[in-house]
Amino acid sequence: MRPNRPQVQLPLAAVPVAAPLTSIEICAGAGGQARGLELAGFDHLALVENDAWACSTLRHNRPEWRVFGPHIGDLALERVGQGDVKSFDATGYRGQVDLLAGGVPCPPFSKAGKQLGADDDRDLFPAAVRLVRECQPRAVMLENVPGLLDAKFDDYRESVERELAPDYVVWWDKVQASDFGVPQLRPRAILVAIEARSAPYFVWPDAEDHRAAPTVGEALGERMAANGWEGAAAWASEQATRIAPTLVGGSKKHGGPDLGPTRAKTQWRQLGVDGLGLADAAPEPGFVGLPRLTVEMTAVLQGFDPAEWHIQGRKTNAYRQVGNAFPPPVAKAFGVRIREALRQEAEPELIVRERAPARNEERFELPAA
Repeated sequence: MRPNRPQVQLPLAAVPVAAPLTSIEICAGAGGQARGLELAGFDHLALVENDAWACSTLRHNRPEWRVFGPHIGDLALERVGQGDVKSFDATGYRGQVDLLAGGVPCPPFSKAGKQLGADDDRDLFPAAVRLVRECQPRAVMLENVPGLLDAKFDDYRESVERELAPDYVVWWDKVQASDFGVPQLRPRAILVAIEARSAPYFVWPDAEDHRAAPTVGEALGERMAANGWEGAAAWASEQATRIAPTLVGGSKKHGGPDLGPTRAKTQWRQLGVDGLGLADAAPEPGFVGLPRLTVEMTAVLQGFDPAEWHIQGRKTNAYRQVGNAFPPPVAKAFGVRIREALRQEAEPELIVRERAPARNEERFELPAA
């Protein structure tokens, strides 16, 4: 169930922006969601992540951010145990947080696994709800795989809603990254919860607000040609003519970097890409065959701008971060809508949109597998 679009859509520039709002990011990974929310006008008070290479990426790109998690090269933590969401204590941030956000682990709800939900010890929704109670943010945004929206998890989602009620109004729905200009088919389940007094001002982001996603060729053509490969232009215009399939792979349980299982590799081959591994660089002159993507190219397909966000680590660790990331453009779109709702509630003179009257909509559900 999602809130309606406004009847009148004014340019974003028409909405005055006051000082940045604040956020805490859990399961921050390589910073896809954090970067998107930063672009939407949020300052991060804390980021919690237990992967050392992801923490290295966060600290490299934003040294000023307070990252709770392990350091590369030693056993130090900024605060002992605090890289683990289950042990992170947000009580000290009470009254300071506008948004608590994060991408909690997917395996409990993924169709690629056993979909154990609450019976999976990797389920961090309970920890996220505890953190909400501790810091009492004005809004919450959590993302996961679309399997969370399956009918089998109706009771689970309702239990999360009960934990957040009556302080928050809660929405769940599926979004497609390509609807927000990301050159990839990447469906995600999104939970947005906003304090009751601000909830009437929240409008779910819509694809109509964003540019169409480029094809793989349009997104990567120049990078494929960077080292002089003569076939790059033909590859981009004749083979890589669709958006990418969902980036998968990067699991700690499975060896080096590749573009996923057999089905995924077949989809990549149809786009003129060898999915059996990643390259260290773009093809050289005289290259013959199907090119492989570099880590930088996969980052582009995930919605990162490699010119301003640098993934740390060697190929396997770097691709694992990219493959598990939340596309920054999607996070930005939701962050803008949440910011607008919180700002418009707090400062009524900033309301510049006429909004449609509320109407009931059915809860979105994916068909059972």
